[in-house]
Amino acid sequence: GIARAREVAVRSALGAGRARIVVQMLIESALLAIAGGALGVAVAAAAVHSFVAFAPAGVPRVGEIHLNAIALAGAVVITGLATLIFALAPAIMSSRVELQQALRTDARQSASRGSRRVAEGLVVGQIALALLVLSAAGLIARSLIKLERAKLSLEPSHLLIGQLAIRYYDAQYDNAAKQTAMLDQLVSRLHATPGVQGVSPVVAAPFSGSGGWDGRVAAEGQSAEDAAATPILDLEVVGPEYFATLGIPILHGRGFTEADRAGAPDVVVLSESAARHYWPGDNPLGKRLTMGSDSAQTLTVVGIVPDTRYRSLREARPSIYFPLRQSPFPFEPWTLAVRTSGPPAELVPTIRRVISETAPGVALASAEPFARYLEGPLAQPRLNALLLAVFAGAAVVLAAVGLFGVMATMVRQRTRELGVRMALGATADDLRRMVLRRGLAIATVGVGAGFAGALVANRLLSVMLYEVSPTDGVTLAVVAAVLLVVAAVASVIPARAITRIDPVSALRVEG
Repeated sequence: GIARAREVAVRSALGAGRARIVVQMLIESALLAIAGGALGVAVAAAAVHSFVAFAPAGVPRVGEIHLNAIALAGAVVITGLATLIFALAPAIMSSRVELQQALRTDARQSASRGSRRVAEGLVVGQIALALLVLSAAGLIARSLIKLERAKLSLEPSHLLIGQLAIRYYDAQYDNAAKQTAMLDQLVSRLHATPGVQGVSPVVAAPFSGSGGWDGRVAAEGQSAEDAAATPILDLEVVGPEYFATLGIPILHGRGFTEADRAGAPDVVVLSESAARHYWPGDNPLGKRLTMGSDSAQTLTVVGIVPDTRYRSLREARPSIYFPLRQSPFPFEPWTLAVRTSGPPAELVPTIRRVISETAPGVALASAEPFARYLEGPLAQPRLNALLLAVFAGAAVVLAAVGLFGVMATMVRQRTRELGVRMALGATADDLRRMVLRRGLAIATVGVGAGFAGALVANRLLSVMLYEVSPTDGVTLAVVAAVLLVVAAVASVIPARAITRIDPVSALRVEG
């Protein structure tokens, strides 16, 4: 619109009314919007297809993702509104030109300082929004990296998790004692199977959250008030080989043995945070916990292990471990952890056969490598990171294109001025630096505005972040630096165009 001010003045001088000029410019903008919208639909269809093909593992119902008509209609409406607003404003501005002044002035000189400020202000807004989205993407990416590197305190490789199904109406498994005996026999047979290095029953599948058992346990001699304030612990019933099978180190004391059975003193193993809660600064080995009504059952602590991320990836939870043969619960765990010497999936048919031969009425309902379970809690963070990365990339490209357009327009409009400067002794390098400084000045204002917005808006991401602050200085600094580099690159091409300016020709431009 700015560049066509002289053309508009000529049309007005030849009798074209303002309404006709505005309608013509709106039609031209609409044609551009339709072409861009059609291309956008094609890109969207290809993007959705690519996303389905490369979606992070664990994303639910990924096969149902398609180009949704309602979402597409919303995008069309937004595109139409944007076209109307950003075509109508310059059309009206161009139609209000002073005819005599516009006809006497070259189109490249007809732009007012105010109109240039408006264009630069829009680019500042683009850069600010780009920084906002890019900083969000950076925070999500850093959070995902930290989550993927979270210390599990167990060894996930070569670990198979199998879910057992049992016919409870079968008389041979109708009570806890019979079920424990069956599990003992099953574990013994599986342990003797080639390729199996360790087997243990566990209460729940990995990352089941509150799907397993949990509860409060009191320390011996603890007051009722203190007992009520104790944290909720994950309650795990495990076999003697549990810690070796999962690769959980024994930090102090011992794990469970074959001697920890009915009739022997009741023992437990605690995780570090649970032990610190009950006996801060004191050695927990040999200390006792109580359970049941009127503290009827006394449990002696025989070992300390790290807090693991078996139940939840985002937090290492305090846990208490009971030996399978001293389980205080009326039913048994029906999940098996199996440590294999080779790829876990290759051993599934053998394990299924051993189970059917050893325990009729019991079946292996499902079996997955531990890594497959790990994909579940990582699926949503990976999806968030992927989508935000795409949005951030698009925002950066738009900001770069906008800045390039403004700087190219500035060079074109100020050709005569640049020619005068060169005639008075300014070198091409001087003029290039002038354009680069202007481009970086616009980008710096945009980065500053985006920085302020990010400090506020990124707090909305708090629930999605892991061990990363919404105002993380490193992320914001890197994002700001990236945008300034992009701005410098976007300004380089218009700046280099100055070297093609002929001072004599530039001075002959109409004034």
